[in-house]
Order: sequence, then C-alpha cells, then structure tokens
Amino acid sequence: MTTEAQRPSTLPALALPNRGQLIAALRKPNIARDVLPLLALIALIGYFSLRAEAFWSPANFALISGQAGILLLASLGATLVVIAGSIDLSVGSIALLTGTVVAYLIREGVGNPALAIAIAVGVGALIGLLNGVVFAFGRVPSFIATLGTLSLFAGIGLTILEGSTINFTDTGIRNLAVGQLIPNLQNAALIALVVLGIVWFLSRRTRIGLYTYAVGGNERVVALAGVSTRRVKVFILVISGITAGLAGLLLTAQLGAAGPTLGSTILLDSVAAIVIGGTALSGGVGSVGRTVLGVLILTVLSNGLNQIGAADYTQTIIKGLVIVVAAVFTMASQRKLIIK
Repeated sequence: MTTEAQRPSTLPALALPNRGQLIAALRKPNIARDVLPLLALIALIGYFSLRAEAFWSPANFALISGQAGILLLASLGATLVVIAGSIDLSVGSIALLTGTVVAYLIREGVGNPALAIAIAVGVGALIGLLNGVVFAFGRVPSFIATLGTLSLFAGIGLTILEGSTINFTDTGIRNLAVGQLIPNLQNAALIALVVLGIVWFLSRRTRIGLYTYAVGGNERVVALAGVSTRRVKVFILVISGITAGLAGLLLTAQLGAAGPTLGSTILLDSVAAIVIGGTALSGGVGSVGRTVLGVLILTVLSNGLNQIGAADYTQTIIKGLVIVVAAVFTMASQRKLIIK
C-alpha cells in the first residue's frame, strides 16, 4: 500500500506544444483536407461555365461575391468555435436579432452606416458574451447553451418585428452590402475579406488563438497545463457573435428589409461551409482559410444550380450529398496532434 509520504506532493508538469510546434502542425499538408475542396471548386466552376452561359457574366459574379461575403461572415467566428470542439447554434438568431435592431433604428431615423456597423458589432458581442458565460461558467455543453439562446434571441427579434417586415430604402445602409467600391465586387465581400484577415490573425498569430486549437485537441491537457479554458471559450463565442451580427447587418442591407425569416438558412449553410472546407466537427483541425473554400463551393453550387434551372428539392438533395461526402473525407483525414 502506498503511504502518504510516498505519494508525490505535486502533479508532474504538463507542457503545451510551443508556438512553433503548433504552427508547424497546422501547416502540415493533407491531400484529402487541403486539395480536394479546391479541386471540387474548380470542377464546379468548370461545369457551370459550360452549362450556363450567364455564369461568368459580371452581374452574376457580383451576385456570387455578395452572397459569399455574407455567408463567410456568418461562418468565420463559428469556425473558431468548431475548431475548439464546440458548436454555436445561435448564429442564425443572432443575425435575425441584429438585422432587426438595425432595421428598427433605421425606421426611427438612424441611418448612419458607421453607426450601423458599430451597433451590429456591439449587439453581436453582447450576445456572444452571454453565450460564452453560459457555456464556460455555467458548465453547460455548447450545443445545449446555444440551442437555448437560439430560441431566446429569435424570440426577441420576432417580438420587435411583431410578426411584420420592416422595409427601408436608406441608400447608405444598402450600399454597405450591394454597393461596389470595386466594379463587379459587392461591398459585402470586401467587408468579409477585412474581417477574414482579422480573424485569421487572431487564430494564427495570438496565444489565445493557438490555445483554441489546443482546446479542440485535448481540453483536459490544456487545463492541467494551467491555461484558462473558460477564457478561450468566451473568446471564441464573442468572436462568433460579432461575425454573425455583421452577417445579419449585411443581409438586412442586401434585402432592404428585416422580416421573421431573416437568417433562417444561415445556421445550416454556415455549418455546411465549415464542414465542406475541411474543419472537423470533433475539433482541433481546420482553419478560417478552409472555410473560405467551403463558402465558395456552397455559393457557386447554389448559384450554378439556379442558373441551370434545377428545382429546389433537387438543390436540397445535392447539397445534402455534398455535405455528407465532405464530412466523411474530413473525418477520414483527421489526425491527432502528437508532440513528443
């Protein structure tokens, strides 16, 4: 029997992989995860270019850029949540609530684009903070926590709308999404690219961003090494709230209205884009760069199917098959990070 004196007074020190080791592991090539999504995108572009004459038209390119920009914004923060081994189911309701608040304020006479962006960021950050606190400090699984707040935020948004649609014609707000500082490239895409750069920097060039990958790989080891996993969880959900809020703002600006169905497809489309891009839902593997590929594949697929006149149910079947195949390849290619 082990006596009290024989027991070690302290636990052996656990060391996390250093910055260089993590970055090297993240850059390690994987054909199934890195090459196949790109090949799929090239194949889709080639196919629809041959089948639809208007596919390469400047007007259609602008349309694709706007749709991709909004979906990318909704998916960026959610990608970090998935990398950490969690999920944010509230992105669609955040978009709905944010878009509704902005549309309501426009109707009341607030039409400043910069203020609209600040409101979207602020509302999204507050909602993300609430999600993070419930998840991290309430010790509620992310699936349950964000499922509950999904209903909460959607309910608040619908209450503001009172079952109706708020329409507006404010040119400054609408130009945030559909304006073109660069010809044939909607401003929604430009804003998304700026946010992409910020989120990429946070995830790859900051300590808390690298801890996000480590938490997704093995949260218990990270906690035993002395890292505040609660801080990481709150961080990723705040970022997810901000990007979803911006997506809601731009979707509202694109439509010129906020209604009960605003953002109804954002959750499923964002999860699909994340999976198609090669980020594993089990955590620890993926990047926002891969999500860009997933967004482009999903947007080109939807646009191309519309161009060739595919029925809605056919599009749904094809999208489902693409998601399933992508998930299978992603899980098959996933490798655990082992640092010796």
